[in-house]
Amino acid sequence: MNQFSLATPAAAVTDLAISGMTCASCAGRVETALRKVPGVRAAAVNLATESARVAWNGRGDPAALLAAVQKAGYGAVPQVMLDVPPPRGDILAPLRLQAFAALALTAPLTFDMLAMWAGQSQWMIPGWTQALLAGLVQFGLGGRFYAGAWRAVRAGSGNMDLLVALGTSAAYGLSLWLLLSDAVAHHTTHQLYFEASAAVVSFVLLGKWLEARAKRRTADALDALLRLKPAQAHRLRDDGAVVEVATAALQIGDRLLVRSGEAIPADGMVIEGRASLDESMLTGESLPVEKAVGDHVVAGSLNRDGRLVLRATAVAQETMLARIVCSVTDAQAAKAPIQQRVDQVSAIFVPVVLLIALITFALWAALGGNIETAIVNAVAVLVIACPCALGLATPAALMVGSGVAARHGILVRDATVLERAGQIKLVAFDKTGTLTEGKPAVTELQPFSVSAQELLRLAAALQAGSMHPLAEALRQRTGGITLPGVSAFRDHAGGGVAGMVEGRKLLLGNARLLREAGVDVAAHKATAEALQAQGRTVSWLSADGALLGLIAFADKPKPHAAEAVARLQARGIRVAMISGDSQGAARAVAQLLGIVDVEAEVLPNQKAEAIRRLQAVHGPVAMVGDGVNDAPALAAADLGIAMGTGSDAAIGTAGITLMRGDPLLVADALDIAERTEATIRQNLFWAFIYNLVGLPLAAFGLLNPVLAGAAMAMSSVSVLGNALRLRRWQPKNQGDRA
Repeated sequence: MNQFSLATPAAAVTDLAISGMTCASCAGRVETALRKVPGVRAAAVNLATESARVAWNGRGDPAALLAAVQKAGYGAVPQVMLDVPPPRGDILAPLRLQAFAALALTAPLTFDMLAMWAGQSQWMIPGWTQALLAGLVQFGLGGRFYAGAWRAVRAGSGNMDLLVALGTSAAYGLSLWLLLSDAVAHHTTHQLYFEASAAVVSFVLLGKWLEARAKRRTADALDALLRLKPAQAHRLRDDGAVVEVATAALQIGDRLLVRSGEAIPADGMVIEGRASLDESMLTGESLPVEKAVGDHVVAGSLNRDGRLVLRATAVAQETMLARIVCSVTDAQAAKAPIQQRVDQVSAIFVPVVLLIALITFALWAALGGNIETAIVNAVAVLVIACPCALGLATPAALMVGSGVAARHGILVRDATVLERAGQIKLVAFDKTGTLTEGKPAVTELQPFSVSAQELLRLAAALQAGSMHPLAEALRQRTGGITLPGVSAFRDHAGGGVAGMVEGRKLLLGNARLLREAGVDVAAHKATAEALQAQGRTVSWLSADGALLGLIAFADKPKPHAAEAVARLQARGIRVAMISGDSQGAARAVAQLLGIVDVEAEVLPNQKAEAIRRLQAVHGPVAMVGDGVNDAPALAAADLGIAMGTGSDAAIGTAGITLMRGDPLLVADALDIAERTEATIRQNLFWAFIYNLVGLPLAAFGLLNPVLAGAAMAMSSVSVLGNALRLRRWQPKNQGDRA
């Protein structure tokens, strides 16, 4: 379960923007510092977003967090949920200027290296000119590395800045010493390494700029969600005048005018007008959705045509859009289980690299007798080993994967879901509202001792106050006739309802409920079974213990339900259906959809036990549901998947929420979750391989500092580039659904 989920009170969570982090070691130190603050329950630091999220045991002191981060050598400021995307472009311009200025100053230094290779001494730049150009790069443009290194040393730790500062300073210092030695001797005998120090700084700055660009692209999906909310809204006063107000100032109950081409500013109910809305960025539904009086609309939807007047039912952070943004942010703040092992490695990485560099220097100096070569090889070790890629591997993939999923109507609750999704062996669907439309209609009336009209009238009267889909079907069938009142109403969960109507004790429900009440239904069992074999749901009605008749309901499967089942089975995943309906009705629907495993006549409080039975036989199980009664089963499953069209209880329990009631999204959700998890593992593999291969090459003198700097800079960019491949993901057969 995500420790920063929506279930956590807002007051119990503090978000911080962290500055000064350059690698996984930095993120680990900030996280450790935050966890040591009294009252902190959990802390997660995200290098890719340069942010931290802290959960408290009750209320905490944010000022203590800022002090702890500053003591660790980094900067921190409180961060609130944004209503608009942050100005991410501000940091790119100076980074780009620094990178290209460093490259321009370094370019002439490469002439010395080219001249040496070509044997053309006349190409070589004078040593003091090299020192000046390299010094501008080293201490001017590269000053940020010294500042970061000093903060780390002052905090008693190490980071990427320390490795870069030590390595390049050693190369520059060696070159300066050799230059001075040659000046004293009045002749040139030594090779200088100014181009190595300048090139490493230049490549790292270039990598930081490319990394920042890639980071911004990983946040594009969240930015797009934030941009959906309009800054202004048109509020209607009681006198009919239209007043423009800030969206943040809206209140529940406000009447709002939305013209064609404008975005919906708050969740609400349409009270006037008709229009087609584009909800694609919220639900992934590509087709416009028609809205009329009585329909619900959500903030961020685009009014494509028409004029709407709506009454606000949710504003600000209570809107569906805000909840989606919060869910995506939660997922991006969380850590995948594998990241915990990476953090353990990162904590000791810099000290180990410093030790390897020291050993490299000592061995080359002792065995080769050449101090210059020893220093150059030690520098290569320091530069090649910067752990930037390790810190970006997991959060970058999470940001892109969760963002692209949200864009297509799939909300991933936390990083642990990604790992569980790849282990699922069976998907269990609730039937009503998940595989079927959830809008049953009365198809047959079978009276036994009363007229069909009387049977319908009494059943509808008993269900008058119920919100159950069968109750709505009865009301639809009665055509709005006046019904008698009901008293002593009682809902038998998973069985039916009872109450007093016109002085008679009525009971409406399944055969089991009536048998438990002592009503004999055996004489008409064959009629009920014949209807159930056709996929009908049968309800029996009795009055004062006497059977009056039965009513059959039909609930059509959703258009893509059979295809959704087939897609899961094609992935090697078994599909089961859990239903409170009778065996006959449940199996008829299951057969229509291609489902073999059916758990029928399951009471709401028995669904979790049904999940456990399936787990015992098949292994990890995902449960797909939408109702309040599905919440225990969603919690019991290895992975809970809730339809966003369902209840808040189901959504709050699930690991994945589908913003559309389309069962095809189940296979899509598993697919993007597995791809994101695979990308995380690919990133970590290449980040580790890069260091495992690069360190020995540098230590054995097979990798010069210039190449090491270029390789180190590009390692982070390659990890981010691999994560960005997830942006191309599309739900399968999306075009067919459109």
